[in-house]
Amino acid sequence: MKTKGLGYQFKVSLVCIDRAVWGRIVVPADYSFWDLHVAIQDSMGWLDCHLHAFRLRNPDTGEAVEIGIPDDDPFDGQPQPLIGWDTPLVAYFRLPGDRADYEYDFGDGWEHEVLLEHITSRLPSGQYPVCLEGARACPPEDSGGVHGYQ
Repeated sequence: MKTKGLGYQFKVSLVCIDRAVWGRIVVPADYSFWDLHVAIQDSMGWLDCHLHAFRLRNPDTGEAVEIGIPDDDPFDGQPQPLIGWDTPLVAYFRLPGDRADYEYDFGDGWEHEVLLEHITSRLPSGQYPVCLEGARACPPEDSGGVHGYQ
């Protein structure tokens, strides 16, 4: 897919929480998953103090894929995620409606839905990411996940 001049509009929603926490962001279509991770951290109000992973299906094979930060010292046989900074969004997000799960802080287990809502022209300002709108800030870091926070 040709990405020059295109932007991806995502709705990022925190799941399993009583009061909706979400943000709508636009990023360049040529971003990597690492770039999207940073944009999500900024738009949701997280501080990027913990590990993260994207989980989604490969659109060509249907196989489950995890994208994130590889472990420098994995256990024998432990599967390694695809490297986020080497994996372009366009390899997995192709059409509006495509989605991924994004987990932040494996201890607290904050789950987000990342939904590609719209493929648009890039904004003339060239300043990315752009947060278009949203509701409420994320819970505080290290608050114990959904149950600890509530």
